[in-house]
Amino acid sequence: MRIGICDDVYDARLVLRSALERALERRGTAAQFFEFSSGEGLLRWTEKHAGELDLVFLDLEMGGVDGMETARRLRAADGGLQLAFVTGHADGVYDGYAVGALGYLLKPPPPEQLDDLLTRAQQALLRDLGRTYVCRSGDTYYRIPVERILAFSSDRRRITCRTDGRSVTFYGKLDDVAAEVGEGFVRLHQRYLVRAGAVARVEGSEAVLTDGTRLPISRSCQASALLALTRAALEGE
Repeated sequence: MRIGICDDVYDARLVLRSALERALERRGTAAQFFEFSSGEGLLRWTEKHAGELDLVFLDLEMGGVDGMETARRLRAADGGLQLAFVTGHADGVYDGYAVGALGYLLKPPPPEQLDDLLTRAQQALLRDLGRTYVCRSGDTYYRIPVERILAFSSDRRRITCRTDGRSVTFYGKLDDVAAEVGEGFVRLHQRYLVRAGAVARVEGSEAVLTDGTRLPISRSCQASALLALTRAALEGE
């Protein structure tokens, strides 16, 4: 589990991290922590590391961009990211529903409330697995919303997942990726697998994606690819 802690007070981050480490140890759950001293710093980091956090704890009363505004921006960028607030008082707690927050913890976090929140976070992440593609590149796991994927391309054992905002490269087999993502993706070529909804049109032996990228359709895949794309287009109407 990859957890972000955002608080402008170092001691508060330390207390929360220690409490989380104890709670996760009781569960036998491994975790990787990322600490941020400001909302601005967290937002800048996530611009370059989208999909690399599962759960973020945000202090509400930070200077600069406060916790609620940080949460709004995080939610706009990543609908699957789990959010929780930590606060010194209970005022304004209902505002969290607007960003789909898991809940609030008062400082210091009571162990039973922290356990409950972690349970709900893990359940939510499991529910979202069907709407995300998870891959590993080096020591980093990426959680990529399926609806943002344009295509997968293969170059020997290197797979590149292209989205509408970035690309992630990892080692694997395109056949295995196709089995994992299942319906909604179409094999165009030995080297290319596309999300059907990302195909704007077909021109001759090429599929034109919504971002203008052109990918070849091989002869061996042409009949099945055209049938699958036509079916997807009809179902989407």
